[in-house]
Amino acid sequence: MAERERAATPPYGGVFSARSQVMDAEDLRRAVTRIAHEIVERNHGLDGVVLIGLQTGGVPLARRLSEALSQIEGVAVPTGSIDVALFRDDIGIRPVIPEAVTDIPFDLTGLTVVLVDDVLFTGRTVRAALDALNAYGRPRAVQLAVMVDRGHRELPIRPDFVGKNLPTRHDEIVDVRDDGVDVGEKRPAGQETHRR
Repeated sequence: MAERERAATPPYGGVFSARSQVMDAEDLRRAVTRIAHEIVERNHGLDGVVLIGLQTGGVPLARRLSEALSQIEGVAVPTGSIDVALFRDDIGIRPVIPEAVTDIPFDLTGLTVVLVDDVLFTGRTVRAALDALNAYGRPRAVQLAVMVDRGHRELPIRPDFVGKNLPTRHDEIVDVRDDGVDVGEKRPAGQETHRR
Protein backbone atom coordinates (compact mmCIF):
# COMPACT_ATOMS: atom_id res chain seq x y z
CA MET A 1 0.00 0.00 0.00
CA ALA A 2 1.40 3.36 -0.96
CA GLU A 3 2.67 5.61 1.79
CA ARG A 4 0.39 8.30 0.38
CA GLU A 5 -2.62 6.11 1.25
CA ARG A 6 -1.35 5.55 4.79
CA ALA A 7 -0.78 9.22 5.42
CA ALA A 8 -3.81 10.63 3.60
CA THR A 9 -6.10 12.72 5.71
CA PRO A 10 -9.88 12.39 5.99
CA PRO A 11 -12.31 12.36 4.33
CA TYR A 12 -10.40 10.08 1.94
CA GLY A 13 -7.76 8.78 4.29
CA GLY A 14 -7.47 7.23 7.67
CA VAL A 15 -5.34 4.53 9.20
CA PHE A 16 -4.89 1.05 7.73
CA SER A 17 -6.30 -1.61 10.02
CA ALA A 18 -5.26 -5.17 9.13
CA ARG A 19 -7.99 -7.80 9.41
CA SER A 20 -6.08 -10.87 8.24
CA GLN A 21 -2.73 -11.91 6.84
CA VAL A 22 -3.04 -13.75 3.52
CA MET A 23 0.68 -14.29 2.84
CA ASP A 24 3.57 -14.46 5.29
CA ALA A 25 7.24 -13.71 4.62
CA GLU A 26 7.93 -17.25 3.40
CA ASP A 27 4.93 -17.14 1.04
CA LEU A 28 6.32 -13.88 -0.39
CA ARG A 29 9.77 -15.41 -0.86
CA ARG A 30 8.31 -18.39 -2.71
CA ALA A 31 6.14 -16.14 -4.89
CA VAL A 32 9.12 -13.93 -5.81
CA THR A 33 11.16 -17.03 -6.72
CA ARG A 34 8.31 -18.43 -8.85
CA ILE A 35 7.77 -15.11 -10.65
CA ALA A 36 11.52 -14.86 -11.32
CA HIS A 37 11.53 -18.35 -12.89
CA GLU A 38 8.47 -17.43 -14.99
CA ILE A 39 10.21 -14.26 -16.24
CA VAL A 40 13.25 -16.29 -17.31
CA GLU A 41 11.09 -18.94 -18.99
CA ARG A 42 8.84 -16.49 -20.83
CA ASN A 43 11.78 -14.45 -22.14
CA HIS A 44 14.06 -17.43 -22.88
CA GLY A 45 16.66 -16.01 -20.51
CA LEU A 46 17.35 -12.46 -19.42
CA ASP A 47 19.04 -10.96 -22.45
CA GLY A 48 17.52 -7.51 -22.97
CA VAL A 49 15.26 -7.75 -19.89
CA VAL A 50 15.05 -4.88 -17.40
CA LEU A 51 12.91 -4.39 -14.29
CA ILE A 52 11.12 -1.12 -13.51
CA GLY A 53 9.44 -0.84 -10.09
CA LEU A 54 6.47 1.49 -9.68
CA GLN A 55 6.86 3.89 -6.77
CA THR A 56 6.43 3.08 -4.01
CA GLY A 57 5.23 -0.49 -3.52
CA GLY A 58 6.75 -1.94 -6.68
CA VAL A 59 10.30 -0.75 -6.00
CA PRO A 60 11.18 -3.17 -3.16
CA LEU A 61 9.52 -5.99 -5.08
CA ALA A 62 11.59 -5.15 -8.19
CA ARG A 63 14.76 -5.29 -6.07
CA ARG A 64 13.77 -8.68 -4.67
CA LEU A 65 13.01 -9.97 -8.17
CA SER A 66 16.38 -8.67 -9.39
CA GLU A 67 18.16 -10.57 -6.61
CA ALA A 68 16.19 -13.75 -7.38
CA LEU A 69 16.91 -13.46 -11.11
CA SER A 70 20.60 -12.97 -10.37
CA GLN A 71 20.64 -16.14 -8.27
CA ILE A 72 18.80 -18.14 -10.94
CA GLU A 73 20.71 -16.97 -14.03
CA GLY A 74 23.93 -15.57 -12.56
CA VAL A 75 23.55 -12.19 -14.29
CA ALA A 76 22.61 -8.77 -12.96
CA VAL A 77 19.33 -7.45 -14.32
CA PRO A 78 19.22 -3.66 -14.79
CA THR A 79 16.63 -2.25 -12.39
CA GLY A 80 15.01 1.17 -12.18
CA SER A 81 12.03 2.91 -10.63
CA ILE A 82 9.31 5.17 -11.96
CA ASP A 83 6.89 7.59 -10.33
CA VAL A 84 3.68 7.90 -12.35
CA ALA A 85 1.90 10.57 -10.28
CA LEU A 86 2.02 13.19 -13.04
CA PHE A 87 0.72 10.72 -15.64
CA ARG A 88 -2.41 9.62 -13.74
CA ASP A 89 -5.84 10.20 -15.24
CA ASP A 90 -7.36 11.27 -11.91
CA ILE A 91 -5.49 14.55 -11.61
CA GLY A 92 -8.13 17.01 -10.49
CA ILE A 93 -10.05 14.33 -8.61
CA ARG A 94 -7.38 13.90 -5.96
CA PRO A 95 -4.18 15.74 -5.12
CA VAL A 96 -1.08 14.92 -7.16
CA ILE A 97 1.67 13.91 -4.77
CA PRO A 98 4.84 12.59 -6.41
CA GLU A 99 5.93 9.54 -4.40
CA ALA A 100 9.65 9.52 -5.11
CA VAL A 101 12.22 10.14 -7.80
CA THR A 102 12.06 8.29 -11.11
CA ASP A 103 15.38 6.52 -11.69
CA ILE A 104 15.77 4.86 -15.09
CA PRO A 105 19.49 5.22 -15.90
CA PHE A 106 19.29 3.44 -19.27
CA ASP A 107 17.49 3.81 -22.59
CA LEU A 108 14.54 1.40 -22.84
CA THR A 109 14.55 1.27 -26.64
CA GLY A 110 14.55 -2.33 -27.84
CA LEU A 111 14.45 -3.82 -24.34
CA THR A 112 11.83 -5.98 -22.65
CA VAL A 113 10.59 -4.01 -19.68
CA VAL A 114 9.01 -5.88 -16.78
CA LEU A 115 6.93 -3.35 -14.84
CA VAL A 116 6.71 -4.41 -11.21
CA ASP A 117 4.05 -3.36 -8.71
CA ASP A 118 2.83 -4.69 -5.39
CA VAL A 119 -0.94 -4.65 -6.02
CA LEU A 120 -2.95 -4.52 -9.24
CA PHE A 121 -6.38 -3.01 -8.67
CA THR A 122 -8.16 -0.82 -11.25
CA GLY A 123 -5.27 -0.81 -13.74
CA ARG A 124 -5.04 2.97 -13.82
CA THR A 125 -1.58 3.13 -12.23
CA VAL A 126 -0.24 0.68 -14.82
CA ARG A 127 -1.81 2.74 -17.62
CA ALA A 128 -0.03 5.81 -16.24
CA ALA A 129 3.24 3.84 -16.09
CA LEU A 130 2.90 2.88 -19.75
CA ASP A 131 2.53 6.56 -20.63
CA ALA A 132 5.48 7.53 -18.42
CA LEU A 133 7.77 4.92 -20.00
CA ASN A 134 7.56 6.72 -23.35
CA ALA A 135 9.97 9.37 -22.05
CA TYR A 136 12.68 6.71 -21.69
CA GLY A 137 12.60 5.07 -25.11
CA ARG A 138 10.48 2.61 -27.05
CA PRO A 139 10.63 -0.84 -25.42
CA ARG A 140 10.40 -3.95 -27.58
CA ALA A 141 7.80 -5.29 -25.13
CA VAL A 142 6.33 -4.42 -21.74
CA GLN A 143 5.30 -7.14 -19.30
CA LEU A 144 3.64 -6.74 -15.90
CA ALA A 145 4.55 -8.51 -12.66
CA VAL A 146 2.48 -7.98 -9.52
CA MET A 147 2.51 -9.64 -6.13
CA VAL A 148 -1.28 -9.39 -5.69
CA ASP A 149 -4.00 -9.13 -8.32
CA ARG A 150 -7.09 -8.10 -6.37
CA GLY A 151 -9.51 -7.67 -9.28
CA HIS A 152 -11.88 -4.73 -9.86
CA ARG A 153 -10.23 -3.74 -13.15
CA GLU A 154 -11.47 -0.55 -14.81
CA LEU A 155 -9.13 -0.83 -17.80
CA PRO A 156 -8.24 -3.83 -20.01
CA ILE A 157 -4.94 -4.55 -18.27
CA ARG A 158 -3.83 -8.04 -17.29
CA PRO A 159 -0.65 -9.07 -15.46
CA ASP A 160 1.81 -11.50 -17.04
CA PHE A 161 3.21 -12.66 -13.68
CA VAL A 162 1.16 -12.86 -10.45
CA GLY A 163 2.19 -13.85 -6.95
CA LYS A 164 -1.38 -14.32 -5.72
CA ASN A 165 -4.87 -13.74 -7.10
CA LEU A 166 -6.82 -12.33 -4.18
CA PRO A 167 -10.50 -11.46 -4.71
CA THR A 168 -11.40 -8.51 -2.50
CA ARG A 169 -14.26 -6.17 -1.82
CA HIS A 170 -13.89 -2.81 -3.48
CA ASP A 171 -13.54 -1.03 -0.12
CA GLU A 172 -10.82 -3.32 1.25
CA ILE A 173 -7.13 -2.40 1.31
CA VAL A 174 -4.29 -4.81 0.46
CA ASP A 175 -0.96 -4.04 2.14
CA VAL A 176 2.19 -5.76 0.79
CA ARG A 177 5.29 -5.58 3.02
CA ASP A 178 8.50 -7.60 3.35
CA ASP A 179 6.95 -9.69 6.12
CA GLY A 180 3.68 -10.51 4.38
CA VAL A 181 0.43 -9.37 2.82
CA ASP A 182 -2.47 -8.12 4.92
CA VAL A 183 -6.05 -7.36 3.98
CA GLY A 184 -7.99 -4.79 5.97
CA GLU A 185 -9.66 -1.44 5.73
CA LYS A 186 -9.09 2.20 6.47
CA ARG A 187 -10.48 3.51 9.72
CA PRO A 188 -10.53 7.03 11.06
CA ALA A 189 -7.41 7.78 13.11
CA GLY A 190 -7.73 6.43 16.64
CA GLN A 191 -9.88 3.42 15.65
CA GLU A 192 -7.07 1.03 14.70
CA THR A 193 -7.42 -2.67 15.41
CA HIS A 194 -4.77 -5.34 15.38
CA ARG A 195 -4.59 -8.36 13.09
CA ARG A 196 -6.33 -11.43 14.46
